Amino acid sequence: MDRSHPNALAQKLNRFLDLTARETEALAGLTQRQITLRTDQGVTEQGQANHTAFILTRGWAFSYILLQDGSRQIVDFRVAGDFLGLRGLLSPMSDLFIEPLTDIEVTEFQIEKLLNVGTQVPRLMSAILAALARDQAITVEHLVSIGRRGALERMAHFFLELGSRLEEAGLGRKDNYACPLTQYHLADALGLSAIHVNRVLRELREEGHLTFRKGEVFIEDPDQLCALAGFDPGYLKAHPVF
Repeated sequence: MDRSHPNALAQKLNRFLDLTARETEALAGLTQRQITLRTDQGVTEQGQANHTAFILTRGWAFSYILLQDGSRQIVDFRVAGDFLGLRGLLSPMSDLFIEPLTDIEVTEFQIEKLLNVGTQVPRLMSAILAALARDQAITVEHLVSIGRRGALERMAHFFLELGSRLEEAGLGRKDNYACPLTQYHLADALGLSAIHVNRVLRELREEGHLTFRKGEVFIEDPDQLCALAGFDPGYLKAHPVF
């Protein structure tokens, strides 16, 4: 079941820092209207006209770069509590697109309000920066996977990371969670062909490591899969300055 988390960002930031009542109130003051977007509606364009970005509160989205030949490289998948559209505001020439993977709900906020938090509630801004640093670490780890990990290790690492992120967001267990991705999404994210993705998933299943079927991931032995993938979840942690 896809659950809505109206305080998804607060839940995420509490992983980095125990927010005070004042900080939670300031965080709530960042957000404006709630918007529902279908899978055929882009997110990036929604925020560029009036200098707003979004917090994802329900559903899944993904960011990608469109190549000259029409193919795409998926950079990351976004779940409840994640920011959407910040790069497009800070970099007018950004070539990163964001689309809903499922129908989603997002909460709009103005970038000016986020910047004001830095002077008014510095501890809260420190937690936000820690969350953004963690997101950057995820992107770096994806680059390492595509550049240096074999297909089997790459796939295993991806599902282990995703399970950890979803458990943190209260959307599943790290060894068992709902996952709406298709083999084409996996191919575009992991730098593999759809045929290769199917072959790797079959190998992981036959060896008793991982099953991905009918929108659900089940990891038989997380420790064994971590050893196979060389997965160390340390990069998913970040420490605020304050």
